[in-house]
Parts: sequence; structure tokens; C-alpha cells
Amino acid sequence: MTGPAWFDNHCHLDLARAGRDGQPSDGPSDGPADVLARARAAGVVGMVTVGCDLDDSRSAIATAATHDDVWATAGVHPHEARHGVDGLEELLAAPEVVAVGEAGLDFHYDHSPRDVQRTAFAAQVDLANRHDLPLVIHTREAWDETFALLDAEGVPARTVFHCFTGGPDEARAGLERGALLSFSGIVTFRSADDVRAAAAICPLDRALVETDSPYLAPVPHRGKANEPAHVALVGASLAEAMGVSVDEVAAATTANAHAFYGLAS
Repeated sequence: MTGPAWFDNHCHLDLARAGRDGQPSDGPSDGPADVLARARAAGVVGMVTVGCDLDDSRSAIATAATHDDVWATAGVHPHEARHGVDGLEELLAAPEVVAVGEAGLDFHYDHSPRDVQRTAFAAQVDLANRHDLPLVIHTREAWDETFALLDAEGVPARTVFHCFTGGPDEARAGLERGALLSFSGIVTFRSADDVRAAAAICPLDRALVETDSPYLAPVPHRGKANEPAHVALVGASLAEAMGVSVDEVAAATTANAHAFYGLAS
């Protein structure tokens, strides 16, 4: 491996065959093994594959169990909150599981009723607190409600806003609560001035990078299936927004990921 080492702290490896938005991939990917090989060749030294419901979490755990550089989360996405969180706690005992989530609120799509989303989110905040695990948050068009629920339930000691899409005000509110901000391919989009402005005020020791693959491919791959090998493009745009070198962002975000998830570096 040449060049900096990267850690993709949020991806969905078991969706690799589906490609972007559930459609067949128009890239070279034909499964998780190929995605992993390309990631390693691109300098990616670690990946967290994320669960969005119980079955998805079990798949993430199984994938992580077969790769030394992959870890899993177990959680119920707000889209799936209508199915409840019963059975989630037992998955947290798997040694591959390093976080609860992704959990949160999504008032853009409202695939689950908002009161049900709040109940599922609160339950997962409680699980993270009781098990001393990191919490991975998805929030969309629900910033005020997300912060209010966290304040009421108690912000877990290790919390990250994944795929951060807010501006400086939301960044400050998250940082004030001790959270980390995870930046995705959105930071490369021409229209994402607010996200770059948020990155500019985010301390380097509070930042993470992710692909959220197979979604949100960074420029110049926008519109195609995303994969962890592209995380360096996210890091390069983050470095530009922060006014620091790419090497600094790679070193810091990789160290931050190891510390956040409690992994040996």
C-alpha cells in the first residue's frame, strides 16, 4: 500500500451487489469480496458495515466475522422503526458489533410514523448508554427533534452524526453535545456549501470520514455505485474545507475511528 491509510467508518457492504439505490451496479463490483479487495488496494485499513434492521444487522455481523478489517453495527434505521427493536439487544453481544445504529429520525421520507421513530430512537439511545457502546445517528430534516431527544435521554459518551448534512449551526450543536461528525461524499458536491462550512469549524479530532456506500458516491463518481475505495475522495474534499493536508485528515480520521469504536490501532 502506498499513500495514506483511510478508515471508512460507515458503509453497507452487504448491499454491494445491489449498487446505488437498489439498482444493478454500473461499475466493476460484483459483490462484497471485490469491494473489499479494491478498498484495501486503495489504502483502506478498516471499515464498519452498518445494520439498518435486525436481519441487516445479522448480515453485517456475519460479514464482519469473516474479515479482520471489518466491524459491524446493529441497529434499526428510522425507516424501519415501524418493525420495532425487539431482539436488537441480543445482537449487541456479538464480538464484531462495535456500535448501536444507525438509529435516529428521518422526517423527509416518513417511512415510519414519527412517534414510532422517536420510540425506536429513544430505545437505541438507552441501549448505547446501558452497554457503553457508540451510537450512530441518522438524522434528516429533524435536527431540533434529534437534539431534544438526545438531551432528554442522555447523549452517549461516544456519539456520531453519520453522513453529516447540516451547516455550521447544526455542527456546533452536535459538537457541544460531545459528538463527532462523519462526512460523506456529499462534501464533494457542488451544492454542499453548508456541509463544507460545517467542516471548516469541526476540530480535526472530532471528524470521521465515510462512504455510506453503495450510496452517495463522491465526485467524480456521482450517480454511480459507491464503495469504500472512494473514501479518499471524501477525505481530500474534507481536507480542502478544513484547510489542512490530506495526510493530516487521513491520519486523524483513522485514529479517531479506532478510538471511537474502541479498536486496537
